[in-house]
Amino acid sequence: MTGISADLYAAAHALSAVTDTARLDAELLMAHALGLERADMLMRQRDLPMPASFAGYVQRRLQQEPVAYITGHQHFWDLRLSVAPGVLIPRADSETLIEEAGRVFAGKRGPANIADLGTGSGALIMAALSIFPDARGLALDASADALRIAEVNRQELGFADRLTLRQIDWRKSGWAQAALSGFDSGFDLILCNPPYVENAAALSPMVRDFEPASALFAGDDGMDDYRRLIPQITGLMADGGAAIFEIGYTQAEIAGALARDAGFECEMKRDLAGQPRVLTLRRV
Repeated sequence: MTGISADLYAAAHALSAVTDTARLDAELLMAHALGLERADMLMRQRDLPMPASFAGYVQRRLQQEPVAYITGHQHFWDLRLSVAPGVLIPRADSETLIEEAGRVFAGKRGPANIADLGTGSGALIMAALSIFPDARGLALDASADALRIAEVNRQELGFADRLTLRQIDWRKSGWAQAALSGFDSGFDLILCNPPYVENAAALSPMVRDFEPASALFAGDDGMDDYRRLIPQITGLMADGGAAIFEIGYTQAEIAGALARDAGFECEMKRDLAGQPRVLTLRRV
């Protein structure tokens, strides 16, 4: 082997002890160390010198630190998002919400106003704004750390003139009224990936030890935030609007019951793995 090929092989072998994606992780870390895109790095790997920072990145990954926190970015939909400790790392499963939003408005005028409840890095709202170019958006989060990262993405991805960020905590009274300020007609599309992990759930160290607990855990059954949010979102919705929630794969029945009890009709969609992933709510 020549160039960095041997180093990639050795790193992937070492990382196989802690991850099922060892080769991919090694390649992403090497590309980051070199300041290249992964595809470019792979094409040139026989000619590239070993970067000094690579060994340190591998050691961090061996300690279970997520690749996205090491590299500082994560791809979601067709966006390259900045991420950091303090925000949940966007998952491909959550792209199901964006696919569902496209389906809901297929053949119709797109949404004018979109809200993202618990925005984190801004992944959902910015992906939605990318497929609905005439919409404007509101992204809210209780975490100042998350909003700082969302602001970086708002600027870097070119949504500064279409997206408003607000620090709002849906656990506090009056939050919905604060969200509606400047959006008096309500939201045609509401997106939400709330915390939904049971407090006692056994998570991998990569998630448990690094990602923010406030974005993961939601009571003994993982349903606390659905119970808070679903009864209140009627007041946020424009006439004919829809709210699309991410759910855990075991939560479709109970979340659906909460929605129906609050006066919504709801529809469940599965992700690419065939697991229940999304509930779409419309007012009856």
